[in-house]
Amino acid sequence: MNRDELRKAVLEELSGIAPDIDLASFDDNASLQDEYDLDSMDSLNLAEAVHKRLGVNIPDQDYARLRNIADLLDYLEGRL
Repeated sequence: MNRDELRKAVLEELSGIAPDIDLASFDDNASLQDEYDLDSMDSLNLAEAVHKRLGVNIPDQDYARLRNIADLLDYLEGRL
């Protein structure tokens, strides 16, 4: 899976958690918490959705490192 395919899959999962986010103008480097108002429960749900879809487990201690989608994509690329 290349980065574009990975990004598409992650954004599809994100849209199920936060349907108000406009994916057409989504900024991968914007803070999920500050710019897109995702709270800790949303982040947990995103991690679980990514795990189910891609089979990549994201341990609790790694959540703080994943501040934006670019961070998440970097993290996932190293584990796929």
